[in-house]
Amino acid sequence: MKQGTRSYLALVLILLVGGPPVGAIAGEGTPPESTLFPFVLPWDDAAPSVANLSGWLHKPAGKFGHVRAGDDGHLYAGKERIRFFGVDLAFSANFPQKEDAEKIAARMAKFGINIVRFHIMDMRHFPEGIFARNSVNTREFDPEALDRLDYFAAQLNRNGIYVYLCLLNYRAFNAADGLPKEIEQLGDPFQGRHVIGFYDARLLELQKEYARQLLSHKNAYTGQTYAEDPAVAFVEINNENGLIHAWLAETVDKLREVFQPELKRQWNQWLRQRYASSAKLRQAWNIKDEALGDELLKNADFARGVDDWVVERHEGAEASAKGTDDVPEGLRGFKSACVTVTKPGTQSWHVRFEQPGLKVQTERPYTLVFWAKAEKPCSIGVSVEQYHAPWQNLGLRTTLALTQQWQQFRFVPLLGPSDDNARVVFDPAVQANSYWVAGVSLRPGGSCGLEKDERLEDGSVRTVLRTRAGERTAEAQRDWLRFLWESEDQYWQTMCHYVKDDLKVKALVIGTVVGCSTPNMMAKLDCVDTHAYWQHPIFPGRPWDSENWIVRNRTMVNDRGGTLPDLALRRVLGKPFCVTEYGHCAPSGFVGEGSLLRGAYAALQDWDYISTSRYAHHSDWDLRRIRNFFDIDQHPTKMMTLIPAAAMFLRGDVKPAQQLVVAALDKEREVDALRRAHAWELVHAGTAGVPREATLMHRTAIAAEGQAIPAGALRPEQAKVEGDTLASDTGELVWDLSRKERGVVTVNTARSKAVIGYGSGKRFDLDGVTIEPGPTLQDGWSAITVTLMEGEPTALPSRWLVTATGYVENTKMGWKDAEKNSVGKNWGQAPSLVEGIPARLTFPLAAARVEAWALDECGQRKAHIPVQADDHGNAVVNIGPQSRTLWYEITAK
Repeated sequence: MKQGTRSYLALVLILLVGGPPVGAIAGEGTPPESTLFPFVLPWDDAAPSVANLSGWLHKPAGKFGHVRAGDDGHLYAGKERIRFFGVDLAFSANFPQKEDAEKIAARMAKFGINIVRFHIMDMRHFPEGIFARNSVNTREFDPEALDRLDYFAAQLNRNGIYVYLCLLNYRAFNAADGLPKEIEQLGDPFQGRHVIGFYDARLLELQKEYARQLLSHKNAYTGQTYAEDPAVAFVEINNENGLIHAWLAETVDKLREVFQPELKRQWNQWLRQRYASSAKLRQAWNIKDEALGDELLKNADFARGVDDWVVERHEGAEASAKGTDDVPEGLRGFKSACVTVTKPGTQSWHVRFEQPGLKVQTERPYTLVFWAKAEKPCSIGVSVEQYHAPWQNLGLRTTLALTQQWQQFRFVPLLGPSDDNARVVFDPAVQANSYWVAGVSLRPGGSCGLEKDERLEDGSVRTVLRTRAGERTAEAQRDWLRFLWESEDQYWQTMCHYVKDDLKVKALVIGTVVGCSTPNMMAKLDCVDTHAYWQHPIFPGRPWDSENWIVRNRTMVNDRGGTLPDLALRRVLGKPFCVTEYGHCAPSGFVGEGSLLRGAYAALQDWDYISTSRYAHHSDWDLRRIRNFFDIDQHPTKMMTLIPAAAMFLRGDVKPAQQLVVAALDKEREVDALRRAHAWELVHAGTAGVPREATLMHRTAIAAEGQAIPAGALRPEQAKVEGDTLASDTGELVWDLSRKERGVVTVNTARSKAVIGYGSGKRFDLDGVTIEPGPTLQDGWSAITVTLMEGEPTALPSRWLVTATGYVENTKMGWKDAEKNSVGKNWGQAPSLVEGIPARLTFPLAAARVEAWALDECGQRKAHIPVQADDHGNAVVNIGPQSRTLWYEITAK
């Protein structure tokens, strides 16, 4: 009998008799998709059950006074340490109807949520946002929006849920706000406009005005302003933005002319204070005119067609390149290369036109010049990268808008590190199109430091463009970044003092995320924050195109920590550490792992706040299906796994790592590292040498300016990472990558057990509780948790909650590809459908004393499950699709 047939018959047996016989082998083959069944967690359910954590929350929120940061770098409510396990909201979800607000707050508490971040209130007008309906400016609040916000905040407070308020998210500043009309002409209508506020007093005052109106407003339902209310735990100044970040992203390069003089004035003022004269500036900047060296490219003029050039094609993309005589007027007698994409990939790197084998040296400028045009207007990427693992960018990555006319482009990046096999890359647009390049040249040199017409005395030293930073000497680059650093730092400190000193806000103040700002700047505020998403949507065409997008259907267990090391490397020693946005994006079938992995490793790292992004964008609370990439409120596996994740993190079932790894990163080291940084990826402990995978084993932190490294802490070079089995130094967490593309993460604590990943066909003995996952729709992938909810692990009585999640989709979901990476606009219909996960669970309890139930969608008992005994008399419970549920209750009397 074939293996697949045997597995299918075994599954039929499970469905008929309620589980495989004791001793049967679980985990072979793949069950049919017909095992999917409807499963919807009611939007308004808060009934008592084994799956209700509301009793873990102290009520009302703020009962012990304002949340504070302790001397140990953790958060406290009164005398007790507090961890936050939260969600955020966006758009109309911030302003629910009053009758809905009561139910939403109670349901959140059921799932262990004890803080809500009010996010993206400032993007639209009511009912989608806080601004007054029918108003064209962004300076007036809508009275009904405020009333709904107040009532919701009061209901959250009553249920033990704290409030987190953001002051600037996606506010579209405009001319009606009293700003120049050019503010509306910036390509990025939100954060591209916000960057001006880092140095322009007009936008800064508008931000202060918003803060004053919101934080000084008295909530009629609590009788307190948001500034004085102890249930308001945090205030955030500016979401995902920074002046250095914006410069690295080339946003500062693209500012309209009207906004550039003030930045230039402040730059020259800063230089005068530091150097006093042009002569001293020239000496400090080590001015030298470095002549261009020899050409590094072969066949740069395409005289031999496209010899020495390579067309890369990935993921089924189709493209070709050839030499042509079509060249700009100034290049008569030369040739060009025409690259034609007939079948685009799903990302820009799926087609690449490049020349590898280039040798570049660190700390040297390089001048890249070329002409380009396209058959149809489009954007292309240009970069200099490694032509080998880890495929690192070497200092240039930019996007250009091509037209049907020839344009010349010139860049002078500072490349680094040194590399003997670098490449110049042209990434065509992700569309069927043709484009031409001609006159391509890459030569060392081009640095001058100070142009002949630049003088400090008359304020004519120009600001530094990101794409031409190599034109300045290394000393000049450091000064530019010091200026940006100090200007940005002044902004954070100004806003923080305004909130705390002028508005008398008692909440803790967060600036923005490390990743968009630096650890040393954020360490000056009350807490350090960061964000991450696993498989964030990719938009090959225009941003946020609801039809053309991709979410890679990949599990994080096959990655060496996925997003988690990136988060851990941003923690600062002695400061409360928060992750206020984190998501695993739908419609991936693997999202059930997200909260579990984050909760486990956040506890290992001993963080203070983790939040799922996001609870909802909308006010259609009873949708009964998965709505979009992020929302969890109607996503069955995302919601359900909050409970075991809360036990691991909020209750502290997973112990903090025993060993601490610390990297020293003071301001000057940070500034120098920023010369080789990228937007969204500024500097962190990895910059200072901490291996990424060390974060899966030990706690990690940055020692910022003025901080001493604790005695006994490991230095970065002492944090050894070897092999494919990465175990925490507590022994409770193991990330096993020993089977290629079949990773498994196990959690083994006294009160929380989990097997996450490709566990099918294997037996996991977790200190007495044994989990044997069975075959699943995703090649044996599942996420199974066993959580002690009442009692002690080996004593009677006890009560356990089991969750078993896997594949999930909506009814009639419109998949666009076999890999299930996109559904475009066709997210399907209600209800959501889930996969029942087969598994054999063994408990170190006498079978005669154990009872088991399948639970309904509210977590209430709906049907008994047989409990059998193994050869030692221990209780064995077989779960699976026959029960048509994702969670179970086990009790021992």
